[in-house]
Amino acid sequence: MVAWLFWAQGSDSSVVSKAKETTSKMSQRSNKPSLTPQFCFNETALRADFLRISRSTIDDSIIQNLNALVTPARAGFDPSSTRERQTQATRKRPIDQEACQGFKDNVLFQSWQTRSDVLNYCAGVALDPQDPDLISREAESAKDRERVVDERLDPYSGRFFPREARTESLASLIRNERGVEGIIRARTWGLVTERCGDIGIGWEEALNNWRAGRGRN
Repeated sequence: MVAWLFWAQGSDSSVVSKAKETTSKMSQRSNKPSLTPQFCFNETALRADFLRISRSTIDDSIIQNLNALVTPARAGFDPSSTRERQTQATRKRPIDQEACQGFKDNVLFQSWQTRSDVLNYCAGVALDPQDPDLISREAESAKDRERVVDERLDPYSGRFFPREARTESLASLIRNERGVEGIIRARTWGLVTERCGDIGIGWEEALNNWRAGRGRN
């Protein structure tokens, strides 16, 4: 009994380091591909090889990713946990706030921003394959680029002038994928705030705050 208590107390100090190790491994999943017009026009590379994999490893697996941040020994053994499924028991355990913040800063927001960067670049390709960096020049901040992309890709805005069939097809794909991103991020953020605590803001504001902290506002 004494040995168990000593182990439980000692394990408390390893919670953050263990969570940091887990976060570090997850953060390696969001590498940005080499951005070229050819990449954007390759629907398999864009949707299947990049977007699908990024979403499946971070957002679609958000419950497992959050559970990986939990160190059961911190709270000691809970006898009631033997009477319910392990996944349910794990979901009830609060996550260390430092671990939560590290996950959001180094994994979740980074993954979202990487996907935003790719979609914004490919939006530029859809508008002008010869000048894909046009949007980056029109809007310096990441937040403003999101607005410019919405305006320029909107077929009813009066500013959407597809140059050829393949660029019109790419623009439609980017519009659809940006809509999917919004749905996915809202769901993910809801689960994150459920486990890490609701900070009273939505995912868009949280992401913009993260960008501002990194000089990408």
